[in-house]
Amino acid sequence: MAKDLEGKVFLVTGATEGIGKAAAMAFAKRGATLVLVGRSREKSERVVKEIKEASGNENVELLLGDLSKIADTRAVASAFRAKYDRLDVLVNNAGAVFTDHKLSDDGIEMTFALNHMAYFVLTTSLLDLIKKTPKARVISTSSGAHHMGKMDLATVAKRSGKSAGFGAYGDSKLANVLFTRELARRLEGSSATANCMHPGYVRTGFALNNGPIAAAFAKAAAALFARTPEKGADTIIWLATSDEAASYNGEYFQDRGVARTSKRARNDELAKGLWELSEKLAS
Repeated sequence: MAKDLEGKVFLVTGATEGIGKAAAMAFAKRGATLVLVGRSREKSERVVKEIKEASGNENVELLLGDLSKIADTRAVASAFRAKYDRLDVLVNNAGAVFTDHKLSDDGIEMTFALNHMAYFVLTTSLLDLIKKTPKARVISTSSGAHHMGKMDLATVAKRSGKSAGFGAYGDSKLANVLFTRELARRLEGSSATANCMHPGYVRTGFALNNGPIAAAFAKAAAALFARTPEKGADTIIWLATSDEAASYNGEYFQDRGVARTSKRARNDELAKGLWELSEKLAS
């Protein structure tokens, strides 16, 4: 395989399993300097070792942090900045769905905290590096579930009615599209771009954190209908590395093509409002 990514620095969250791991493996095999973000030291170190051995690339390292926590996310960004003065590709991929209502350490509904605020805090903490790196790219994993999203800015961060589950998940995935749209606008004037994508229904550890019944259902459905992590990661890899993808900014993709979004996802005022809310939550 051509080592066409040598000299480029990639930062990938949610890289210890599923599509994040598949994308990270592909980047490493093509020679990228790869920084993975993981929550579990044991699991993350095992994945780093596996990627090094499979790719023959020793330039793979780990940053530990629980991205549902704003302080941890900022610490990850600080640790990255301490070593690197460029960021060619940031892949925001860490995410989950929580069926029960739960608040993060920062008092934010957990699905929104992990699926949106982690993207926002990590990206904005590294924005100057992204802007100064020639032709840098930010790729965020969203979902077709964003079509379910309602995005009431007054309630989305707390969901004080104790609702969570797929309503919260849909809102968080809509947030990913809106965040990408506003980020792309803010990147204008630089050579950097931001896009997001829907990986399809992928056979991963997704939804296995919600108890034995939900986990059994998720495993059974995945066995019947899901695509492989490698197939799910294909659009991430394409967005991160292809010359064709370099011309896009602020778009939502599925299977390497621009895909239809919900009407709310195209609302620039909503995107701006979400950005302002996120700044307040992170302050």
